[in-house]
Amino acid sequence: MPKLTALLFKVLSFGEDLGEAMNLMPDLLLVFYYLSTYMKPIKPYLLKLSGFLTLIIVLQSCKDDKPGSWKNDEIKAGKREDFHKMTDQVFIDLKKNDLPHLKLMMSKELIDDHGTEHSVELMSNHLTDNKFSLLDEYYIINKHKDAETITLSGAGIEIKYPGVTRETYIAFYIPKTVDNKYLITTIYGKYNYGWKLSYLDLSPYTVNGKTAPELFKLAKEQYDKKYLIDAMNTMNLANSCVKPASVWQYPDESGIKDFYLKVLNESNGKYKFPFTINSLPTRPMILRVYTKDTDEGTFPVIYYMTHISIIDTNDVKGENVQIKKALSKLLPGIDKYNKYVFYEAFNKFPRDYESVDRFNMVDKH
Repeated sequence: MPKLTALLFKVLSFGEDLGEAMNLMPDLLLVFYYLSTYMKPIKPYLLKLSGFLTLIIVLQSCKDDKPGSWKNDEIKAGKREDFHKMTDQVFIDLKKNDLPHLKLMMSKELIDDHGTEHSVELMSNHLTDNKFSLLDEYYIINKHKDAETITLSGAGIEIKYPGVTRETYIAFYIPKTVDNKYLITTIYGKYNYGWKLSYLDLSPYTVNGKTAPELFKLAKEQYDKKYLIDAMNTMNLANSCVKPASVWQYPDESGIKDFYLKVLNESNGKYKFPFTINSLPTRPMILRVYTKDTDEGTFPVIYYMTHISIIDTNDVKGENVQIKKALSKLLPGIDKYNKYVFYEAFNKFPRDYESVDRFNMVDKH
């Protein structure tokens, strides 16, 4: 009994300190149970205690609805598990390209979007070819519905998305193994008809294992070494993955675009394609330099015209050795940063509207 009396005094003397009251929730429940069961005549205590309990329960329920954002492990375990169950089913439908069933989980706006069917088909292809895993996830409670833009900062990115619902869940997924990764973005909103998928996107995230800011850094390094053609190719790659999702923004996005234009202008001013390598007796003509995707990444391809018949493969290979030596001076850096450089030799000028015979070679570094 003395122990209970002390507990009762502790509970009833916290005054207006609601934070302390919430910490005493287990004690409050114990005292309320005891009084209501064994000391029914003490009505004033019961009234005061029941009022406090009601207030604290309301406060605790409101506490979960406070505006804010939570990332990954910051999301409450139970809610996070519910989100994962929801996304697991979405990915099952995406992989199967089961649009009719997927529509049951979509918002009305996403269903009506004419691009949704094509997006689902593309994601189905990528999910068939690669196994995706969760990169990051966010749970957001907005102050007001339709009143603000969600802005999440951290890890060198900003996520900006119209808060069309008061509660929003955003999840990003990437493939586990390949260097050229595509990002799948899913956004869910809590509508008056339940949690629904409101946004889907698939866009390049990394090229050769690097994000746009990392490629930007590499291109600046190449540029400082006077490897202009490499810097140009690298900035092309950076530009291709600078927007992994329309809601995704890198802080240095404008710097990437400005540097890309700078290198592009300098490259166009310095290199005029096609050009002939006059230092070689066979005078091969370099038509263009571009990049192509392979299973191991994205690498330069050099198109050139040769006067040697491509049927005479040994002679073509011999000339190619000399071409590589010449290009190391004419296009400095082309052989420094690339795991592979591909060469395609033609006897006839290649055109888009017809198939032209060629001889393919690869230089591995």
